[in-house]
Amino acid sequence: METLEFIIRPDGRVEERVTGIVGSSCAAVTAAIEAKLGTVASRELTSENFAQSLATVTGERVSQQTALDYSQW
Repeated sequence: METLEFIIRPDGRVEERVTGIVGSSCAAVTAAIEAKLGTVASRELTSENFAQSLATVTGERVSQQTALDYSQW
């Protein structure tokens, strides 16, 4: 389930948390919102952001378990 959570701090800063979106497409989902909010001060990527890179090998979709199994080398 894809979730966007916004925390508005007393000083006006907004913290955005995104869960349930695998890969870097998270940035595309939040781009319009971030443009309206203003300058992005920092960005902390989660493991979900990198999941797609681990699961994709030579353009074919494989399980993460296979992608991380180094015993086949």
